[in-house]
Amino acid sequence: MKITNNKNLNINVFSTREEMGLTAGREVESKIVELQKKKKEVRVIFAAAPSQNEMLDYLATSERIDWHNVVAFHMDEYIGLKEDSDKLFSIYLRQRLFDKVRPGHVNIIDTSADTDKEIERYTRLINSAPIDIVCLGIGENGHIAFNDPPVADFSDPLVMKMVNLEETCRIQQVNEGCFNTLHEVPLRALTLTIPVIFNASHLFCVVPGASKHDAVKNTVMGPVDTSCPGSILQNHPDCSFYFDSGSFGDINFNYV
Repeated sequence: MKITNNKNLNINVFSTREEMGLTAGREVESKIVELQKKKKEVRVIFAAAPSQNEMLDYLATSERIDWHNVVAFHMDEYIGLKEDSDKLFSIYLRQRLFDKVRPGHVNIIDTSADTDKEIERYTRLINSAPIDIVCLGIGENGHIAFNDPPVADFSDPLVMKMVNLEETCRIQQVNEGCFNTLHEVPLRALTLTIPVIFNASHLFCVVPGASKHDAVKNTVMGPVDTSCPGSILQNHPDCSFYFDSGSFGDINFNYV
């Protein structure tokens, strides 16, 4: 079902996360195909998280997208893991999507490199042309990418920065099965900043699970404030939200 509120947000709620991810995948696919009729390249930033699984699985089977003309990025990466660790977001996205569809260009964040040089390199790549699409989620603490509340800046002058991960964020990684214990979760990461995500033309925000309910409520109903970084999405001109019954829960909007 579609839901509207006083900001006319494009909110879609589904009974299952499978239906949620499938619909989100189809709509991302349609937007890429639409843009490819107008542009030589479509530049897409992908999030890497279990919340994105169903959407990415759909995109991995798409025969409508001309993947050779897609320039792919990801939005964050842990610092301190081994280069071949299966916990790296880059490896997750390679296995889930990139190795299956072979985008024309895949731009991986390399946290094994010198941090300052990697930030400079990735900043140049992001800044080389506008970003068309961002596929993102929202964390239990309301973060988008790894912009946790303590480091979130809606006017951040940087494109990418190194951040310390809030404990709530790190606990989420354990709860979602990404790591076995809190001790294993890295303390730092590189992340694209909020303005990079917000300034993309089209946003597709996929958020399943009851553990995200409070973050979803604060994102779509709360004040626009860095205490819930996702709340900035209320102000985006083209952000589509996809929730399941767990994440949306009892939020009271008007049904349409």
